[in-house]
Amino acid sequence: MSSRQPKLPPVVLASTSPRRAELLRRMGVAFRVAPAAIVESAPAYLSPAEIAMTNAYRKACAAARRHPNRLVLAADTVVSLGRLSLGKPVDISEARRMLARLQGKTHFVITGVCLIHGRTRRQRLFAVHTAVTFRRLNRIGINRYLAGINPLDKAGGYAIQESGDQIVKSIQGSFSNVVGLPVERLRKELAGW
Repeated sequence: MSSRQPKLPPVVLASTSPRRAELLRRMGVAFRVAPAAIVESAPAYLSPAEIAMTNAYRKACAAARRHPNRLVLAADTVVSLGRLSLGKPVDISEARRMLARLQGKTHFVITGVCLIHGRTRRQRLFAVHTAVTFRRLNRIGINRYLAGINPLDKAGGYAIQESGDQIVKSIQGSFSNVVGLPVERLRKELAGW
């Protein structure tokens, strides 16, 4: 009887996010990037977790059609302030408004993750929540923070790993989830794959 662990099928990351790719590399997962060209949606009748999981599922399905023999990993991150979902801002003005709305409050960062292997029709879909509390910020602090990052490809208009200490007071939960991929939960899911 062999004591070797079964190996994962080849992994495809259905994302252009350099942050997700870096987190996967740090996990030691061998993968290739093959982003799925879908338009993300955020229907008002879905909860923030449902939005994140729906977009992750749609990305994974699109990539799995092109790579049926690979394990496709897709993710989508949403910032939630109550029932309000904040995705990626369209411009700096919207990023500024998002940060002003979040300042001094606790919000949730929710990442939906989908794993699909097309040939075996096996799939796993889940969402991880992290509570993030912002410092009280004024216009000058918000502008200073935004001058140091590119907020346009980040849910909520901020990146905790880029000068996050300027705006974030505390977090409860997974730090990597706020970056864009819940590494702790993903490790468990991949181990069970």
